[in-house]
Parts: sequence; C-alpha cells; structure tokens
Amino acid sequence: MGLFDIFSKKKKDNLERGLEKSKKSFLNKLNKAIIGKSSVDEAVLDNLEEVLINSDVGIKTTLKIIDKIETRVSKDKYISTSELNKILKDEIARLLTENNTTDLSSFEVPIVKGPFVILVVGVNGVGKTTTIGKLAAQFKALDKKVVLGASDTFRAAAVEQLILWGEKANVPVVSKGMNTDPASVAYEAVKKAKDENADVVIIDTAGRLHTKINLMNELSKIKNVIKKFIPDAPHEVLLILDGSTGQNAFVQASEFTKATEVSALAVTKLDGTAKGGVVIGISDQFKIPVKYIGIGEGIEHLQVFNKKAFVDTFFEK
Repeated sequence: MGLFDIFSKKKKDNLERGLEKSKKSFLNKLNKAIIGKSSVDEAVLDNLEEVLINSDVGIKTTLKIIDKIETRVSKDKYISTSELNKILKDEIARLLTENNTTDLSSFEVPIVKGPFVILVVGVNGVGKTTTIGKLAAQFKALDKKVVLGASDTFRAAAVEQLILWGEKANVPVVSKGMNTDPASVAYEAVKKAKDENADVVIIDTAGRLHTKINLMNELSKIKNVIKKFIPDAPHEVLLILDGSTGQNAFVQASEFTKATEVSALAVTKLDGTAKGGVVIGISDQFKIPVKYIGIGEGIEHLQVFNKKAFVDTFFEK
C-alpha cells in the first residue's frame, strides 16, 4: 500500500466514524419503513418520506426525492424494497451534483492577484473560529503563508480563541482586542497579508448582530475596506453551519444568504449528531457548494466535502 493509499484510507475511516451516528439512525429508520413489504408501494413511499424528514433532509428536498422515486416506480412498474437503498442512493447523489460544483480533491488556495481573501460568517457557537483555525492549519501544511484577522470583536472569547489557534497553527493573527472596529481589523489583516506576500487571509466576523440590517451593514463595511487593497476581494464568503442543529441550520443559511453573498458552506459537528441528512438538504436547496465538513475535534477532522464519498459512506451497510 502506497503513501497516498494510506492517507486515503485514513480519510475514509475518519469520514465513516464521523457519519456513524447519522448513518446508523438513517438505515435503522429505512429498514423499519420497508419491513414486511416486498415492493415499493404508496405506503412505503409515505414511510420513506417520514424517514427523510426525520433525518433532517428537509421537506422540499424530501418531496423532490420522493417524486423522483415515484417516477421510477411508475416507469418500471415493479421495484422491490431490496432495490430501494440503491435507488435512493442514486437519487441523492444526483441531487448533490445538480448545482454543477466540482469536488475538491484536497485543501487548496486558488491563485489570484494578491492574497486569496476568505470572509467567514456564521452565528456564535457553530464552530466558526475553530473551523478558521483548522483551515489555517491545513493551508499551512501545504506551505501556504496564512494571515488571520480577528474581526469578531463583539466577543472577547472569539478574539482569544483565534489567537490561540494562530499560535497552534503557527500563523500570525491581526487583532485589536474586543469592542474595536471590525472593519479596521480586516483592513490591517489584508494590508499585512498583501505587504508580506501571503497566499491567503482568513477573516473572522461577528456571529451575533441584533438585526439583519446590522449584519448587512457590518459585512458591507468589512468588504469595502478589503476592496481598497484587493478590488475583487473577498474571493470567498464561507458560511459555517452547525450540522447538529438540524433544521435550524436551514434557518441560519436562509438568513445569511439574504444578508450577504455566501459562496461556500462548511457544515460542522457532524460526528456528534444523527442529523447528517442536513448536508443533503442544504446543498440541494441553496445551490451553494458545501466545501468543508467537520467530523471531529482534530485538525484532520475538517475535510473537504466529496459528494460521492459522503453518499457512499451514508449508505454503506
């Protein structure tokens, strides 16, 4: 077994462990839905609809999946319940590829003029600052020069936590402490990154502002000061969602996509929940690529999201 194969197997093992609760819960519900049935009929489809909704796939995505399976049942006239697992897997895989996004093979930093600027958004408690720290460590491991900006100045803990992650990943953190102007921190972070020819700058932002208008205004200010150095930045607005909150993650995604132009998603804390189906629903409904998933505490447990590997793991008995 070569070195690449060893790394691939470790990554697959991590994914299997991280999705174990979601997978076990889903397959148990699916088995109960078809018990005593030999073919896929209306009752099985009703049960399947309930299974998908209870697995936090979301109502809209669930109805889309059920409709596709109904079409296949009517076309093929007879589908056994033993075939349902494969059909369901095929339809979910198809849904995940409909937004025409290409899976990353590994962590990578796109080449742009000046540093690649990532603006990270999300409510408090979703693992936003931790994800930034892990992302910085992954980029650092690729020999990329990284700068972090502590623009979540409304929480002392967020600033302190980011500084600790900076020390852990051995990357510099631009900080002015708590209750300072977030836009000025972003300004200094991007300036430092540009002056020092850094490859990437990751900026943390406030997780809680009282209204959507406040959130929009704050993010707009940050974007405007960044553009003074790099006109086409930020290159990516990464929204962090807590997978363990299930349907609440849909609400958060809806609010943040209204407040700013989110271009990528990271879904965290999937290892501690049976709500992994939320990744399927969010990817389908918002048509925003899920770029990273968090499946554990370690730096290596932040993984680039691979649609095929996710679906294969989710359905593997």
